[in-house]
Amino acid sequence: MATISSDSALGAAFAAARAEGRPALIPYLTAGFPTFEISLEALRAADARCDIIEVGVPFSDPLADGPTIQRSTFAALAQGMTLPKTLDLIRAAKLSKPVVLFSYLNPVRRYGLARLLVDAAEVGVAGLLLTDLPAGGDPEFERTVAASPIDLIRLLAPTTSDARVAEAVRDASGFLYLVARLGVTGASRELASGLEEYVARIRRHTSLPLAVGFGISTPAQATAVAAMADGVVVGSALVDVLAAEGVAGAARFLDGLRAALAAGKSPAA
Repeated sequence: MATISSDSALGAAFAAARAEGRPALIPYLTAGFPTFEISLEALRAADARCDIIEVGVPFSDPLADGPTIQRSTFAALAQGMTLPKTLDLIRAAKLSKPVVLFSYLNPVRRYGLARLLVDAAEVGVAGLLLTDLPAGGDPEFERTVAASPIDLIRLLAPTTSDARVAEAVRDASGFLYLVARLGVTGASRELASGLEEYVARIRRHTSLPLAVGFGISTPAQATAVAAMADGVVVGSALVDVLAAEGVAGAARFLDGLRAALAAGKSPAA
């Protein structure tokens, strides 16, 4: 059984899910999409059904994001959504589950890292995930986050070498986000081949929980990931449902995923 080594709110969320014999369900929602008010309702719906919530900060150059997330990002930006307003949104939602702030370096540096770490912690942010901050990319920045109450979540790809994995996990905390396939985010018809071996390889390097995302879009796929990982991240598929069917549809979608995970196999040992 994978050891939950983090004593953070994120570690506690993974431990609680494991105690129920299932992986953590982690939805991604773009802050402010499709509107501030609907985004607020969607966050609350996710809070009632999930274990950890990823909130994406809209950014004008979302390089790691696929078409769905890009569309939601640009729609939110057009309505004036910013990092400060994202924090306002999280504050207004009054969430009971820990939040991971999903962003890029530029908005964080513009806001001010030290200021962000204080302000984000005050509204319930427990983790920070920056897609353009590789391990060792900015040692001072990374040390500052490590000294704060907020966990620094690392992204790992199937092509990441063992040497780079060892470096990435050295100062990671909370959990590790494993990208299930190469490329940008987006719903996929099937999981990438070799995913189980990839997850097992990363697990040999760390006792942190492992969450798998990118391309997971159906209850069946979520259940398959549940057999090998400690958490399942669903983003593009959820954002698509929210756009097409509103908060009620998003809630039904999450209910289906939660039921599938509860009925499926327990997280990997």
